[in-house]
Amino acid sequence: QVQLVESGGELVQAGGSLRLSCAASGRTFSSLAMGWFRQAPGKEREFVSAITWSGGMPYYEDSVKGRFTISRDNAKNTVYLQMNSLKPEDTAVYYCAADGALRTVVSGRAGSWGQGTQVTVSS
Repeated sequence: QVQLVESGGELVQAGGSLRLSCAASGRTFSSLAMGWFRQAPGKEREFVSAITWSGGMPYYEDSVKGRFTISRDNAKNTVYLQMNSLKPEDTAVYYCAADGALRTVVSGRAGSWGQGTQVTVSS
């Protein structure tokens, strides 16, 4: 099991940028695939992005491609989500997820989840 703590969410104007962080502990971070999901009010949780243990082959949901970038620093046990050109529809609670297999993360069935960080984009 791994513990995940997200940070970086806040209120930002449309067109602005934020960087979310997810700090992991409890298991060898470098062996984990990591991902980001989000849940807007009244909607189901949806996949945003994921990355392999090595940092290669990042995956993105279509609506965030070209605007969001996922990265990781295995020395700091942290995964990041750089969000640029934010839109009001990006408003949601953003969750970090971790698992040994990338496909498990992408499917939403990751074994470990953080508590979430709120991102609000005003128009």
